[in-house]
Amino acid sequence: MRPHLLQLLLLSLCLTGCQGVGSRSLDAGPTADEVKVRLNDDGPPATVDSPAMATSASKQIVLHTDHPLENRQRLLEDLSEERSYIAERLNLAPPATPVHIYLFAKQAAYHDHVHAKFPQFPTRRAIFVSADNQLSVYAHGGDHLVEDLRHEATHGFLHAATPNLPLWLDEGLAEFFEVGRGREGLHRGHVDYLLGQQAIANWKPDLERLEQITDAALMTQLDYAESWLWVHFLLESAGDKSPVLTAYLADLRSGTAEDALSVRLSRRVPNAGDQVAAHLGKLPR
Repeated sequence: MRPHLLQLLLLSLCLTGCQGVGSRSLDAGPTADEVKVRLNDDGPPATVDSPAMATSASKQIVLHTDHPLENRQRLLEDLSEERSYIAERLNLAPPATPVHIYLFAKQAAYHDHVHAKFPQFPTRRAIFVSADNQLSVYAHGGDHLVEDLRHEATHGFLHAATPNLPLWLDEGLAEFFEVGRGREGLHRGHVDYLLGQQAIANWKPDLERLEQITDAALMTQLDYAESWLWVHFLLESAGDKSPVLTAYLADLRSGTAEDALSVRLSRRVPNAGDQVAAHLGKLPR
């Protein structure tokens, strides 16, 4: 099987100041075998108000870049494969709504554009926006482009397919899929963090607590990590619990999801919190 670009993608440009930007989650970081795809730093930079961006599209993914991008078609194809993989794992029909991805070579150009367009948004390395009847991802080059693109594009794919996702589930799924195909959703950073919280703070999984969070600005590192763990438990633990999740997503799409996922899961998995904690203990460090 050929290596997937989003599993291996890394920009060869380490752009000035990229390490100081806030992140929406723990950073998995690039692996040693990641191929390099370069944004060529030549030509005039895009302006804030009307960036001179090259545009190309494939299967409901529209890619906009402000500098020439090597392997543009390969990137589009791999984003399309990621979209199909998510649809397959979650039993979703591939959505017809396009997701627009705006990729900036320079961190400064990205921040100028995002702050001008969305002044109310906090500083992030990458963002997903659903506004004006368009699903959009904004990101810039740097060491974390791999997981940033996967994470935010997952939000786009999910929102195109399933409206009204609970916040914890939206983020948990994005954390699961950001690690790329072939890794079974394993986010080692979250595993280490949650084991640490067990040891020093007596943390225990509590899905009902997560379901009460409705403001993304209030989500903590613990919330992201625990949201990921519940999704990983549903999709990857023994006993095939994925139908609980996929049936819930189907009911969200049809507008018939009367019960929270925690209620549904309790019918299938007694003492689910204890089982999730046990699942965490079995995961590779």
